Amino acid sequence: MSEDGGVVNAGLSGRARQLMRADALDVAEAIVLDRGYRGVNMQEVADRVGVARQTLYSEFGSKQGLASALVLRLTGRFLDGIERALAAHPEMRAAWWAAARYTFDAAADNPLLKAVLVGDGSGELLPLLTSEAAPVVREATDRLVTGVCRRWPGLDHAEVGVAAEAATRLALSHLVLPLHPPDVVAEHIAELVVRFLGHQG
Repeated sequence: MSEDGGVVNAGLSGRARQLMRADALDVAEAIVLDRGYRGVNMQEVADRVGVARQTLYSEFGSKQGLASALVLRLTGRFLDGIERALAAHPEMRAAWWAAARYTFDAAADNPLLKAVLVGDGSGELLPLLTSEAAPVVREATDRLVTGVCRRWPGLDHAEVGVAAEAATRLALSHLVLPLHPPDVVAEHIAELVVRFLGHQG
């Protein structure tokens, strides 16, 4: 297995494999947005990318593996913006509030996330953000720990990890089942992190 959950494809060079993987995810995303997840067919994706279907299966393992990789790539895009929001504020509470609010604002305008949450085939995709969300939570936690500890180097990495995982789970919970306005949830996340880490500045 590769680090991001794909099956290592020994038939392609590293660079060629990366390009094929990115092309396959682009094609799959376009199909999801056009026809829903149920419209995704591995043979069609392979044909549009220009590889054998077995190559695609060797890379992703299954259609569900392709979906998981698609959600992880979406997570990475969100995390890019979250890291920028955290870095833009010197005070921790404001930084975490901004990061959470960015997440919710970006999610509201993201068509792929909407397809995951409520689109055709969402019953198959939604577990990737709920009962099968471990890869997403790990990816978010790891990147948040790196960014936060770089921003505030005196913090304990393990404690930041606990706070980051809790914040990630709260954010995912809000995306899946929003019970409060985004501002309120962002404040809850910021308060949780600051209180747990005992850091006001």
